Amino acid sequence: MQKHYIIGDIHGEYQKLLALIAKLPKNAKLIFVGDLIDRGLESREIVEYIRENNHQVVRGNHEQFMIEDGQKLIENLLADIEVAMNNVWIFAGGIETLISYGLLEKQEDVYQFVKSIEGIDALQSDIEWMKSLPLYIKMPNPHNLNLPIVISHASIGDFWDLEETNYKHFEFYIMTNRRRPSADAPIFNIYGHTNVNSVVIGKNFVNLDTGCGRGDDGKLSAYCVETKEDFEV
Repeated sequence: MQKHYIIGDIHGEYQKLLALIAKLPKNAKLIFVGDLIDRGLESREIVEYIRENNHQVVRGNHEQFMIEDGQKLIENLLADIEVAMNNVWIFAGGIETLISYGLLEKQEDVYQFVKSIEGIDALQSDIEWMKSLPLYIKMPNPHNLNLPIVISHASIGDFWDLEETNYKHFEFYIMTNRRRPSADAPIFNIYGHTNVNSVVIGKNFVNLDTGCGRGDDGKLSAYCVETKEDFEV
C-alpha cells in the first residue's frame, strides 16, 4: 500500500530534501506544504525536481511573493528598467532564489542583476507553475473519518468555514496564520509556516516547519499520514 508523506517548508535546501527522501520508502507519495524557495541557495533545483516528478504541492506565502514580485522583476529586466531591491520577496529571501536562477550576482559586496534570457525563461515558467498550485489538498483520514485531512501552508483549522463565507479572508489565513488550531476545529490540518524545534503532533493538527533554511540548526521534516510517524534530517 502506497503511503502519503507530507514534507514541511524546504526554503531552498535541496540537499536536505534529498537526504530526507532517502529515508522514506521508494514508492512514497510525497506532498509538500509550500515554501519550497528562498533563503537557501538551491531553490531552482528544488522546483525543477518537484515539477519533473509531478509531486503535489500547496502554495506557500513565499511562492506568492515570487509570483507577484518575480513577475515585476522579469518585466523590468526585459525592458532594461533599473530593478530596485526593495520588495517583500527580496527581504524574505528572494536574493538567494534569484542567484539560483542566474539573475543576480554579488560583485565586491554589491548585488547586480543579470539579464539572462535563460534564467528569465526558467523563472517565468516556474512562476506560471506556481500560479496553478492549490491553496490546500483535502484527503480522507484513515484514522478518523469525521476529521478529513487538509494539507495547507499555514494553519487553517479555525478558519475553515471562511472558504464558503469569506474567501478573501480564507486566502489570507491559509497563507499567514500562525496559531495552532483549536481542539474543536473541523479538520485534521497538516501545515508548515510556523517554525517549531521539532514536529508538533496535536489532536487535530501536525506542524511540520522545523526550521529548514534558517541556518545550520534548521531541520527538514516529514509526516506519514497512514502510520503517524515523523522523520527529520
